[in-house]
Amino acid sequence: MQCFIYASLRKVDSYLWLAQRDAFDTLPEPLVLLLGELRFVMEVQLDEQRRLPVEDTAQVLEHLRTQGWHLQLPPQETLATANHPAYTHSPRDDRDE
Repeated sequence: MQCFIYASLRKVDSYLWLAQRDAFDTLPEPLVLLLGELRFVMEVQLDEQRRLPVEDTAQVLEHLRTQGWHLQLPPQETLATANHPAYTHSPRDDRDE
């Protein structure tokens, strides 16, 4: 399966895999808001025999076939922690008060 990988410019070390190039209309709105602007990284021919350094190949392929996309988050991070308020708000600078 041909797939297309995009890096999130908002969320470091987060990648979006798509089954079709630039098929952003298949993404849920909360995911689009989480990732922000995306930068095309590479095109990959993916099959069950290809080993990926971080992701489980079978899971990536399943997600691409069933929903058209796969989200790769940094190791040890889940979507729940990615949505934590600490990631979406800057700490308040109390020194100016």
